[in-house]
Amino acid sequence: MTPLLSFAYLAASILFILCLKGLSSPESARRGIVMGEAGMLIAVVATLLHKEIISYEWIAAGLVIGSGIGTAISLKIPMTKMPERIAFSHAFGGLATALVGVSEFIKTGGHVGRLEMGALGFEVFLGSLTFTGSLMAFGKLQGFITGRPVTYRGQNIVNIGLFFATLVLLVLQIISPGEQPILLFVTCAMGLSIGVMAVLPIGGADMPVVISLLNSYAGLAAAATGFALKSNILIICGALDGSSGLFLSLLMSKAMNRSFANVLFGAFGTQIEPTAAGAGGPAQPFNEATIDDAAAVLKAAQTVIVVPGYGMAVSQAQHAVRDLAAALQKNGIDVKYAIHPVAGRMPGHMNVLLAEANVPYDDLYDLDMINDDFARTDAVIVVGANDVVNPAAKKDSSSPIYGMPVFNVEQSRSILVLKRSMNAGFSGVENELFFLPTTMMVLGDAKKTLLSLIVAMRDEGH
Repeated sequence: MTPLLSFAYLAASILFILCLKGLSSPESARRGIVMGEAGMLIAVVATLLHKEIISYEWIAAGLVIGSGIGTAISLKIPMTKMPERIAFSHAFGGLATALVGVSEFIKTGGHVGRLEMGALGFEVFLGSLTFTGSLMAFGKLQGFITGRPVTYRGQNIVNIGLFFATLVLLVLQIISPGEQPILLFVTCAMGLSIGVMAVLPIGGADMPVVISLLNSYAGLAAAATGFALKSNILIICGALDGSSGLFLSLLMSKAMNRSFANVLFGAFGTQIEPTAAGAGGPAQPFNEATIDDAAAVLKAAQTVIVVPGYGMAVSQAQHAVRDLAAALQKNGIDVKYAIHPVAGRMPGHMNVLLAEANVPYDDLYDLDMINDDFARTDAVIVVGANDVVNPAAKKDSSSPIYGMPVFNVEQSRSILVLKRSMNAGFSGVENELFFLPTTMMVLGDAKKTLLSLIVAMRDEGH
């Protein structure tokens, strides 16, 4: 490796580290993204100048096809589908890693050292697991596969047995590298199976953690690829991706008051049945309100907290939320945003959407910062949030979301819930908040409801 190439990889690695540091805060996130993009550009260009490249025809073809597909996806897929988009990208990133490992093994004819064999086996295993696991996450998010945990008797034993059997295969390959080439392909098949089996029993409420964890697997697979190909930049990038994804998963598990093992092996031996709401209708009466009713509540308020959720993403209502907040603030009303760490379908989903709508960072408050304020708040606007405002998480030990920290929305004086229907949330649990006397359900498309409320508040301002 030439000194210039080494320097380029060092610069790219520093930019990746600065990217992660920037992403730790909403105020510096955009700058962090730019640094990450610059680092990736430097790494790609430096790699293309590597002396071992004989021909650029296939590289050029892959660049054109990949860029075309990536551009089309970015232009066509709305922000509401970003979690599915990320899960889908993780899947093909894992597949690419696994294929690189298999091709490198075939290229050498199996004549590799023990260290290289261990790296290749680990790479193929994690890449295969990431591929099918991410496809399962994509299917759950898209609705192709039920968001409820799918369990059966003895599932825990089967999954753990598959995992340890794969470890045994990896050890055998390291002890005798290349002597039994079929073992690498069996490892690949085991990884594909574990990816399916591991995500199947995980419920929708834990899906943001799953996406973060799969990202960690993809990073670790990339690091293993770096060891196999003797590529320092891949080792560094993979280690950064893997460690940051793992820490994020651990932090999100802590934020949900779940053990990390519970997320990895959740819902074993149980079967969550649909609630009455999840089966097609509410089990008890509720207060359905009109736009005029909701506007009257907001006009009488002095303090308002907005709690966004996945429903805001579905209706693409983030800009309407910002405009309503501006109208309320113009009338002298104090407005804050309550951001739950697992609201939506991916880590930071609500932050991304509100940042897109240019909502001031200073108006965003996480759960610990704002939860005590609900008792002193005149009105709360719940925009498509469900599980993160469900009081059952605090008192119903039989609930699958029991123990997950939720907002104390029920303590506020008035609650306006903007929701398309009375169906249960992604976890399939009926929300008792919707049936409280202080709750007013404003059913319909959240964006249309918000726009109507904006008109009503502006009329009041005149």
